[in-house]
Amino acid sequence: MGLELRPYQANTLDALRKGFASGLRRQILYAPTGAGKTEMAIALLEATKKKGNKGAMIVDRIILCDQTSLRLDKYDIDHGVLQSGHWRDRPYENIQVCSAQTLERRGEFPGLNLMIVDEAHQTREATVEFIKNNPDIRVIGLTATPFTKGLGRVYENVISTVTTKELVEAKVLVPLRVFISKEMDMSGAKKVAGEWSQKEATDRGMKITGDIVATWVKKTNEIFGKPVKTIVFCSGVAHGAHLSQEFAKAGYNFVSISYRDDDEFKKDVIEDFSRPDTELHGLIATDILTKGFDVPDVMIGVSARPFSKSLSSHIQQMGRIMRGHPTKEYAVWLDHSGNYMRFREEWDDVFENGVHVLDDGKEKAKTEPSEREKSECKCPKCEAYFPPRLDSCLNCGHVRERKNKVTEVEGELVELGANMATRDIKQDWWSMLQWYVNHQGWSKGRAANVYKEKFGVWPRQLHDMPKPPNQDIAKFVDAGIKRYIRQIRRQR
Repeated sequence: MGLELRPYQANTLDALRKGFASGLRRQILYAPTGAGKTEMAIALLEATKKKGNKGAMIVDRIILCDQTSLRLDKYDIDHGVLQSGHWRDRPYENIQVCSAQTLERRGEFPGLNLMIVDEAHQTREATVEFIKNNPDIRVIGLTATPFTKGLGRVYENVISTVTTKELVEAKVLVPLRVFISKEMDMSGAKKVAGEWSQKEATDRGMKITGDIVATWVKKTNEIFGKPVKTIVFCSGVAHGAHLSQEFAKAGYNFVSISYRDDDEFKKDVIEDFSRPDTELHGLIATDILTKGFDVPDVMIGVSARPFSKSLSSHIQQMGRIMRGHPTKEYAVWLDHSGNYMRFREEWDDVFENGVHVLDDGKEKAKTEPSEREKSECKCPKCEAYFPPRLDSCLNCGHVRERKNKVTEVEGELVELGANMATRDIKQDWWSMLQWYVNHQGWSKGRAANVYKEKFGVWPRQLHDMPKPPNQDIAKFVDAGIKRYIRQIRRQR
């Protein structure tokens, strides 16, 4: 079959070409997990070949060489694989797939014109050195999480033409239904380079294994009526093995894989899990499933590995269950790690806006949310994530009890006027105005004008999340209509 790009993919490649034409040599191609970065890379490699030039795809694990090669075969594109003893050793081909380890051993790549680095946020020293020592080679780094410290010293530019929100709206990806479940207690845990140590995370993860299994059993039956495909991100090898045993005791077939298993075993397990008729209920791993794992009919993701600062890992994990599939309307995220609350502001920003700056400081240890913040963001009825700006739970419909819209400032109670309204209040009004857009035929311009009439400013950085209007906004809208009618009558 021939390779056909989606419009946003073609736009991304056009932006990259413009960057190269302007004199840039090293660029990051940012796109959310599931956006088809591999397809975009293949299109670039094929275009390079058609010009009589040489291009190479560099992957950071040997097992990914075969996966990338199979993807090229899917589109009937001739290529070779540079890997010791590989059956597809064809050095004469203009397109090559190469593991980073092989590139490091060789130290050179004669005649290379275009180098595409997969998972570019994983900055291997030898790969970085190769890039710096070969300034004439055009380099494109692929990543959904370009937050690694120092990435801006390797790459000159980041191309970001599509956001996660846009892909969800286009049904390329599916939205997440997030549940804030029993969380690991990481208070006082030892950190190494700003991240909780593997041993500490494993030890504390083991303490809530029973809760993880019980929550999964409850939610998979409550939401889907049966067990559905699941991936679990555990805290370590021992934690993964313990989870597998406890799932088995409950009557479910989960397989734990780790760096200790040989590549052939891991490949076979993932291939089995990928089949529509697999007898596996789930896979368990630490980070293996965040690279090259493409099983779009996975319905549930379980977060059981806490991160103090790694926004990249958090986003990579969620992205593994957001891929679109004909059987999916949404995916379920069971958060036992505390990561969703820990990174919610950064995730909201990336979800809405994409990434346009390298080295912007997102990968720093995060301040832990307070118990009050955690409580306010968890539905007391169903444990779904409950954003403070909403009045009713998106999962079960539970209505939040709202206090009067006042704020306490140094002992004084100060009522919020229109121009002093909090972001939550403004979001509530904008969400209700979106209901008028969807159900009353309003244009977004009219909604924006009503918003400005209320708050004195245009709506900025708010979410288009419609909700039924309350009595306050209904009265405000009705009063505005009456004023408009009176004005028309006076003009007559």
